[in-house]
Amino acid sequence: MVTNFNVGLLGHVDSGKTTLARALSSITSTAAFDKNPQSVERGITLDLGFSAHVLGEADEKLNFTFVDCPGHASLIRTVIGGAQIIDLMLLVVDAQKGMQTQTAECLVIGELLCKKLLIVINKIDALPVAEREAKLEKLRSRLKKTLASTRFGEQVTIYCVSALEHTNIEELRAGLRETYYVPERLVNAPLLIQVDHCFAIKGQGTVCTGTVLQGSVSVNDNVELPLLGERRKVKSIQMFKQPVERACAGDRIGLCVTQFNAKLMERGIIAQPDYLKPVYAVIVQLQPIRYYKQAIKSRSKLHISVGHDTVMASIILFRDVTASTTFDCLKEYEFVEDYSAAEPITGSIYALLQFETPVLTTLGTTLIASKLDMDSHSSSCRLAFWGHIEWQTQTVDYDTKVLPKLRIFKHKQKQGNVQRVVNEREIIVQNLFKKDANRDMYVGKRVQLSTGESGCIERTFGQTSKVSIVFADGLNKSTQEQLKSDRAKEVIVLLQCKKYVFNKQAGLFQ
Repeated sequence: MVTNFNVGLLGHVDSGKTTLARALSSITSTAAFDKNPQSVERGITLDLGFSAHVLGEADEKLNFTFVDCPGHASLIRTVIGGAQIIDLMLLVVDAQKGMQTQTAECLVIGELLCKKLLIVINKIDALPVAEREAKLEKLRSRLKKTLASTRFGEQVTIYCVSALEHTNIEELRAGLRETYYVPERLVNAPLLIQVDHCFAIKGQGTVCTGTVLQGSVSVNDNVELPLLGERRKVKSIQMFKQPVERACAGDRIGLCVTQFNAKLMERGIIAQPDYLKPVYAVIVQLQPIRYYKQAIKSRSKLHISVGHDTVMASIILFRDVTASTTFDCLKEYEFVEDYSAAEPITGSIYALLQFETPVLTTLGTTLIASKLDMDSHSSSCRLAFWGHIEWQTQTVDYDTKVLPKLRIFKHKQKQGNVQRVVNEREIIVQNLFKKDANRDMYVGKRVQLSTGESGCIERTFGQTSKVSIVFADGLNKSTQEQLKSDRAKEVIVLLQCKKYVFNKQAGLFQ
């Protein structure tokens, strides 16, 4: 039996990740070591690369699959997609440059998506031999201080290597073996394969390379390509050029299916038939990323990364003022205009994300919201928040059929003043409404005087904006006297109501 363990190499551009992957690997795949012609031409990784190192003999093999992620700032969405399939992250740091902007962003992504972390200081051969140890000790000290504020802690093991000269590579391999753990795999769940490359082989079919996220797949199974709305039969399966009859969650595979146009699905999902449908909107409990300095605002737009997909989505924020930690579509929630990690709001904060382009995903999936149109060369973190999908809709016209059922409300407050006193139990109030307002919808609503009494709107009065307010317990004598004096204008009439954000037909309620 072959056990697959996915190791991601993440870090700033030109920190030597691809050279390190080559040094660590004994097996390559069809997408390894910058085979993309543009990668060769530009000298940087533009896509995910895959290679492996196998330990063990015969039926008991441990396969370390290395996922080489690009480091260029503009390719952060590819990094997020790659990070979601790895079990252990190697954060690669340039020995001369230390922590850089994309190194920090990769560390944040690792905090969200990875259980284990190792730090690799690469290119130690570029440091003068006489100064090398002193410089490395300073860099290790700085890295430990940075790690101390993360969930990984400062005890993370740090390896100093030269991938180019193969210095300390065997020590790093030994560290990988020591850090290995048995990942939790959802083998019995419906099949999901995250596909990163597709290509045709004449006379055989179309090969889709990717990682099995959950479930299992066997030769002769029927699978679905939800992005294309088509089904195909599995003709053969390979794991790093070795044919196998079956693959399970966690495995890196090449899946040959009956022919389709590979150009139509460079990336995507292969799934169990009828399991995935396009999702148009989701709700997540917002988990802010502390390094993001801007306010997150309702009705703004952010980039949302789910698997290999990154799409724009508009945001509506709302909160639960109770102690509940899970979303319940039957509960009422208060609309939130904006949220800042520097000024946290009490209660659980949720985000409704309405995608400009539907995505293929499932409940429980992790997504990351980011502002990728920020200057990638600045020192600001572009990652805003993350969360697990707690609610989703696959209804195309969800804005008219689904959203009105969500009980997200805004507080409404109106203020008026007393025009005259009818008797000790009734007053006439003006300026509480605009002249053209439908006052009838407010009949029966409660109001509060600034002097403390509570009353109820009994009827409209006159042709303009006046209404009659009745007090079941009557007005206090002091209030009656004040309303008859020149201090009458100091008495304020307050009407507080709630209004549903997505259901204007429901009117106002208290």
